[in-house]
Amino acid sequence: MGVISEFKAFAVKGNVVDMAVGIIIGAAFGKIVSSFVGDVIMPPLGLLIGGVDFSDLVITLKAAVGDAPAVVVAYGKFIQSIIDFVIVAFAIFMGVKAINRLKREEAVAPSAPPLPSKEEELLGEIRDLLKVQNNRP
Repeated sequence: MGVISEFKAFAVKGNVVDMAVGIIIGAAFGKIVSSFVGDVIMPPLGLLIGGVDFSDLVITLKAAVGDAPAVVVAYGKFIQSIIDFVIVAFAIFMGVKAINRLKREEAVAPSAPPLPSKEEELLGEIRDLLKVQNNRP
């Protein structure tokens, strides 16, 4: 089997196609999550905490000389990234929790009992007839 035919067999397998679809949907969902956090969650949170931004915090190892930029450790950006991650993770957690709650409520909803089969109906009729016959003197 040639390399081309092996690759073709690999590429059209259901798992590969499903994975590709999942990655594409995941990328689109990532945009939704980013917009939700950046446009819905962060503005009120920023207002609440007074617009604190750690990304300007740095330790200068070597000052800028001429055209050479300064050498800095930008630990503030790292702290800001951690805070952003925690906010995103918490927002996702709350969304998943709400979805799971809706699924549980959906699963708890009672369904109508199934109708008896023809065999069960006939057996019930036979049982009732036997009771009537046995109760005669």
